[in-house]
Amino acid sequence: MFEKEENMGRYSVASLFAGIGGICKGFETQGASVVWANEIDKYACQTYRTNMKSTVLIEGDIYDIDEKKMLDADIITAGFPCQSFSVAGKQLGFKDARGNLFFEIMRFIRAKQPKAILLENVKNLVSHDDGNTFKIIIESLKEEGYYLKYKVMNTMEYGNIPQNRERIYIIGFRKQDDYNRFVFPNPISLTNRLSDIINCNEKQEDKYYYTEKSKFYDLLNQSIDKQSTVYQLRRVYVRENKKGVCPTLTANMGTGGNNVPIIRDRYGIRKLTPFECFKFQGYKDIVLPTQVSDSQLYKQAGNSVSVPVIERIAKNIISALSGNKLKETVSIDTDYYEDYVQLTLGDILGEAIKEKQEEYTLSA
Repeated sequence: MFEKEENMGRYSVASLFAGIGGICKGFETQGASVVWANEIDKYACQTYRTNMKSTVLIEGDIYDIDEKKMLDADIITAGFPCQSFSVAGKQLGFKDARGNLFFEIMRFIRAKQPKAILLENVKNLVSHDDGNTFKIIIESLKEEGYYLKYKVMNTMEYGNIPQNRERIYIIGFRKQDDYNRFVFPNPISLTNRLSDIINCNEKQEDKYYYTEKSKFYDLLNQSIDKQSTVYQLRRVYVRENKKGVCPTLTANMGTGGNNVPIIRDRYGIRKLTPFECFKFQGYKDIVLPTQVSDSQLYKQAGNSVSVPVIERIAKNIISALSGNKLKETVSIDTDYYEDYVQLTLGDILGEAIKEKQEEYTLSA
């Protein structure tokens, strides 16, 4: 479909379910060249094209794309739809058409045989259906000859962004030497604060503020008494995030209602703006298309990856492919994991990951 461009980066990347380009951006900042990307959502494509002008973006359904006509790539990435695995959804997994999109990723991996892969999804993917969903994903990748490592990482612990956002990252390599060289980044200190993203002294557009005519104004006014905290409106109460960070941004922010996190600034009580939400995902200089509605922008921010986390992972993937050995995290022995996983998959990949920040590995 395309001729290979000259002067591209040392490693080429193809991105499936690219969204607004968060994964692409993360690899691009590390010197890789994104040779093509695919996204079905027309509004996300508008935001992508506004900010990733040099990338060939194929807008359309992945089912309609002929993998044989696409450029080969050293690395294939995919932040495939997570609603069928998320605790915020119905958790239908592969019974949901969106869950089955994983097998479309496998179609491209089989055809292109990339040197490395990166898959991103919700933390709940690991424990969904008592671990059977995750087992199918891992076994499918192993059957294609990939050596795998995966880890649950929180944006506020690995991206220096004050958002509580846990996601699982699955990394695969065709060569065992590359796999052996790769390590996940270590946690880093959270030095960026809410005040680095939210300016409580700056007036926003009136549409973001709750007024006395708002249905929940009295409840909000009684409950929200700090400018240094992000709040969430639940059905009958207001939840204060006491960790000093933003709660997990979700695609549900785009459905209206009161799903967008709330703050109090010097002018009143308001929702986070779309631009602030993108900043909580680590976008430093994103340009928001004026023709795209706020509801779509909120949805895009909630669906996005946290760019600084991707940048750190991308750096280590490229380093491993380049023959550089990094020393950051300690791996649990593969045989130990495979014995233990049969007993307590949910436990070991739930609280154990969160508390010990360890890396779990599976070899092909």
